This record gives sequence, C-alpha cells and structure tokens, in this order.
Amino acid sequence: MLVIKGLTPAVFAQSYSVIVETTPNADIRSIAAALGGTVLDSMGGNVYLLSLSSIPTNYPTGVKYIEPDTVQLSPGGHGAVFSVNPATAADFYRNQPAMQRINLQKASPRSTGRSIVIADINAMVDVRHPTLVGHLTTGAEFLYGKCTTGSGLNESAGGFLDESAGGFLDESAGGFLDRSHAAYVDPLTAAFLTQSGAKFLDPLTASSMDRLSPAHGHGTMVAGILAVMAPDAMIMPLRAFDDKGCGTTYNIAKAVKYAVSHGAQVINMSFGISGQTQTLKKTIEEAVNAGVTVVASAGNGNMAVPQYPAAYPGVLGVAATNLTDVKASFSNYGSTIFVSAPGSNIISAYPGGYYAELSGTSFSAPMVAAEAALLRSLKTSGWKNSIAAGVDKIDALNPAYIGQLGTGRINLLKALQ
Repeated sequence: MLVIKGLTPAVFAQSYSVIVETTPNADIRSIAAALGGTVLDSMGGNVYLLSLSSIPTNYPTGVKYIEPDTVQLSPGGHGAVFSVNPATAADFYRNQPAMQRINLQKASPRSTGRSIVIADINAMVDVRHPTLVGHLTTGAEFLYGKCTTGSGLNESAGGFLDESAGGFLDESAGGFLDRSHAAYVDPLTAAFLTQSGAKFLDPLTASSMDRLSPAHGHGTMVAGILAVMAPDAMIMPLRAFDDKGCGTTYNIAKAVKYAVSHGAQVINMSFGISGQTQTLKKTIEEAVNAGVTVVASAGNGNMAVPQYPAAYPGVLGVAATNLTDVKASFSNYGSTIFVSAPGSNIISAYPGGYYAELSGTSFSAPMVAAEAALLRSLKTSGWKNSIAAGVDKIDALNPAYIGQLGTGRINLLKALQ
C-alpha cells in the first residue's frame, strides 16, 4: 500500500503532487499550511490534491492518509501507421482477423450497444477522425497538478499507458511508427492490410508524427475499437494523460467519478498501475457499487504480478491472446484475470485520418468494454456472467497458463446468446 506515514522525509528541488484524504470536518487549507503546501484541487469525498515540497513524517490532525501521485511510463516496441484509399469505409477494420476471431460480424445483428455510454479514460482523442465522427459524446479533461516521471518517489504507484507496442511512450525507442512491419505482423493481418490497400508511412514522416504527439494515438486507437464494436453506443472521452503519456492517480480517480456522475454505464481503462493506491481503489469500488461495468488491461510485462486497476475487486481484468488463441508473448496472466481477448496485431484508427496496427492488452480491454455495452443494451442485469460464460476455452492451447487467462477468450456471439 502507498500509505507513507512514518517514512524518512524526502525533499526535492521542485514541488510535486500528493493526494490527501481528510476526516469529514477537517480544514484542508489549515492542513495544507501545516504541511507547507497549497491546495490544487478537490474531487469531493474529502479527497484533495496538494502541492508539497517534501513528504511529511507526521500527519497533521484531520488527515486520514497521504499518498504520492507519481507516474511511471512503460517502454516501447514496434507498430505501423498507414493510410487507405479515401473511398475505403472508415470502419473497414471491423472485419479484421481479430474481430472475426471474436465473432463480431455474427453478433452485430443482435446488438449494437444502443443507449449505452462507454467512458474511456485515456490520452487525447482525434475527434475528427472519420471512424469516430458521430460516436463521441461530450468528454472532459483531468490534467490537474504536476505530472512528472522519474521523480524519485515511490514509482510503484506509477500509472502508465499500458502498451507493449507503444513506442510513442518512449521517444528514444523510435519504434512505434515502424515501417518494417512485415517482420512481426501475422500472415492473416498482413493479408487483410494488403486487401485493404494499406499504404504505410515512410520512416521520416512516421518519425515526425511520433515526436509530435507520443500518446495521442493511444486514445484514438482505443476509441476506434469501441466505435466499430459497439457502433450505436456513445463514447465519452475522458483525458487523464497528457501528450507524453503522463498521468496521475488523482486525475484518473477524478475521471472515474466524472464518468459515474455523468451516466456512463461502462468504463474502459487501458492503462496500468503496478502498485495499489487507496484513492483509486476507493473510487473504483464506488463505481462498481453504482452498477458500472469497469474493464481494465492486465498489463504487458509477461508476468503474474497483479496490475491495477485490473486486479481490483469487481474490475474485469483482460489478458491478450494472438490469433491462434495462444497467450500473447507480452501479456500478463494470473488468478486476477477475468477473460482474455485478442491483443496482437490489432488495427484501429490513428490521429490525422490514418490507421495503425499495434499489439498490447490496451487493445484487448476495449473489446471487453464494447462487449459489456452490447450486453447492457439488451438486458438489465447479468452482464458480467454473460461475458464470463460467453467464451471459447483456450486452456488446452495454453498448458503453461491453465486457469490464468480467465474463463477463456471472448466470443461475442456466445455471450449475446
């Protein structure tokens, strides 16, 4: 846990943000003054964001807990960005191999997610992308406080955009927009891209785009998956990560509260935090208790160590598989996984009217979030059980991970039946 009471004081050259929860009648301004800091924001429920120059060794009267609001980005990998002929349908990728694997085409006549709102907590989204026009509802930004990586605080609290293929989170890697896609795209996806007339960007153009907005593509790609899988649902884009993929626990928690209070029935969280935080755990618990379906990516460390929020009680943690139903090489696994979904060589929208092919549990999670929207559009309860039961069993194909990839790989047709 991240309760830091009693730790040795640490002083930094620059101020940093901490989350403070107080007792009901405490005066937060007096508490901030006693800590030598200032109040930056409040999310209600006696939870505040403060700017401090040091971690206190003792709590002033009225403080229930203090925890750092720190961030750790994940390293990058490979991917590819491409254009298609203007005459090509903007949602052409709904027929890609990964979507065929989960029976999207056969399930679509049964439900399209009508009347459901899916909140996606992410980076900025390209609202003008042809795939997303008409699919977005009013969103909001949560960029309070100071978002700094490598601050020397407890980095186990670090939130990061969960993307094994996300070179845009590691500009030194330069691998996100990588034209040499043929070396790692599976044959089925490669054939689909060829049939779609994909024209990959030259390395110089791709590299320039990568430096321009490292995290912009992550939010757009996730929204693109939601849009093609649940086309009549509305996507609520909630920006809690800046253009470098930097986000904080406080901003994520405030976005969750906003989603619940503004009518979202489903929340997608394609990011991970390697340690628990009281603030986020409490906020997600409130969302689950309010009847919201919360979905999160399991992580890309190829390990069984729980990642949060995917491992919090009530959250549907999603692992990634490839197109043969084998665990994706990067995907986390373990007893906290709820289900698995395709996460290798996923095609979706990319800023500027482009499209991209990437891999990661970041793209498995929105498939399950969209599935939840399809189910919630049809029935008033039992969505979680339908998702768990509506799967294809994959343990036999993953003998080293029996019981660690959830109940199976999602099958939309089975779930909707």
